[in-house]
Amino acid sequence: MELNPKIRAAVPEDAHAVAPLLILAMGHIAGIFARSENHSDAIPFFRHFFETNQNQYSYENTLVFEDENGVIGSITGYDGALLHQLRKPVLDLIRETQPDFNPSDETEPGEYYIDCVNVHPAHQGKGIGKKLIKAFCEKAASLGYQKVGLIVDQVNPAAKRLYENLGFKIVGEKDFLGHQYHHMVLEQTTSNNLEQ
Repeated sequence: MELNPKIRAAVPEDAHAVAPLLILAMGHIAGIFARSENHSDAIPFFRHFFETNQNQYSYENTLVFEDENGVIGSITGYDGALLHQLRKPVLDLIRETQPDFNPSDETEPGEYYIDCVNVHPAHQGKGIGKKLIKAFCEKAASLGYQKVGLIVDQVNPAAKRLYENLGFKIVGEKDFLGHQYHHMVLEQTTSNNLEQ
């Protein structure tokens, strides 16, 4: 029996599927966290935080896309005003081995922030990422947020185009962990149409 594709709130048991997806989205940042050129070395790190509550990578802040193949996509985000609180457990662990690790802020108060959106490589190009972003924006609106924010690496023009097609606009630039990023925001109104 085939499972109809659905987007749902994540649960801790999704960790085995979501942790490798987080690595895909993080790219070089996963390597920094794991102190390894092999980004997959960071999977246990992300699995731990996904299964734990009250941190930026927690299942509590994640929606997953599930079909007959299982969980093949996820999106993680939170209130930008809570960044320091949610980031603290993550920084505390990293600083055990990297005491001077002090990343800049990638988000700010007033926006519901997309930390990472990820789709399994075998299922990319099917519109799953777009569906996850739309669901995240709907969640933000239901919680009363008028702005959804994200940062996109300036060396990733395809992702920038995707966000622009969904109505996000560049509002500034951010230097984060050695890369330059566009800071993009979607201003949510009742007339927004994310069904493009």
